[in-house]
Amino acid sequence: MKSKKKTLSDLGGIMYSTDPGFNYEEKEETREEAIPNNKQDLRVMLDKKNRGGKAVTLITGFLGNDADLDKLAKILKTKCGVGGAAKDGEILIQGDFRDKVLAILQKEGYKVKKSGG
Repeated sequence: MKSKKKTLSDLGGIMYSTDPGFNYEEKEETREEAIPNNKQDLRVMLDKKNRGGKAVTLITGFLGNDADLDKLAKILKTKCGVGGAAKDGEILIQGDFRDKVLAILQKEGYKVKKSGG
């Protein structure tokens, strides 16, 4: 079995230096600050495209880190009693729950608008 070729990115970006005074500084991960709920501008819409005719409620416009997105998705899925997913700054809730999601998000303090048809 062939072994995978190693690339520079596999080495963590460290390269050899002949300078005896060289000091490697690791980059710190930048953490996104939590944006308050009342500053978030979310859009709630119904989406049926590329889903085999099944409808999903799509929430877009979320700004923040993935942990906060997952937390909000869990709240929505629990209160609606359905499944869903959270990825790429979007939350998918299975089924047509636009009005219920709108009410829940407004209760949580988000600025929400219905979007689409």
